[in-house]
Amino acid sequence: MKNRQTIILNMYFIDGEKPSDIAKKLKVAKSTIIRILQKDERYISTKKERTEIRKKNHIEKTKDYIKKTRQIKQHKNNVDDLILKNMHNQASAELSKRQRMTNMAYRNWNKSAYKYNEKKKRFEFDEKLGRSYDVPKYIKVD
Repeated sequence: MKNRQTIILNMYFIDGEKPSDIAKKLKVAKSTIIRILQKDERYISTKKERTEIRKKNHIEKTKDYIKKTRQIKQHKNNVDDLILKNMHNQASAELSKRQRMTNMAYRNWNKSAYKYNEKKKRFEFDEKLGRSYDVPKYIKVD
């Protein structure tokens, strides 16, 4: 009996193992391990120290998690901003050309006005919007 108590105390205080891990290794109930540990005067102070360490580790892990999620979100926003900027530059370049704009370029610039017709394999202008004579009714896709 004394030998088992010594083993439990060494595993807890020297090796730094948790009572649940000690119970699994020795194949006894966790309550038995805690009952033996509570008889030792070092138990309460050691338990408080371990609790403080766990709290600090938890706070650090939470800070790291928040920092990583913010970085991911910021990176995503930067990528989205870059895509939008490129789309704007492309549209500006196409609209500022002196020559006539292609139908597909017009469709890309004004996507919401055209719906794709799968049967005819073309984009068709939404007539509900009202179309001027220079806006194509449909745009074939090759």
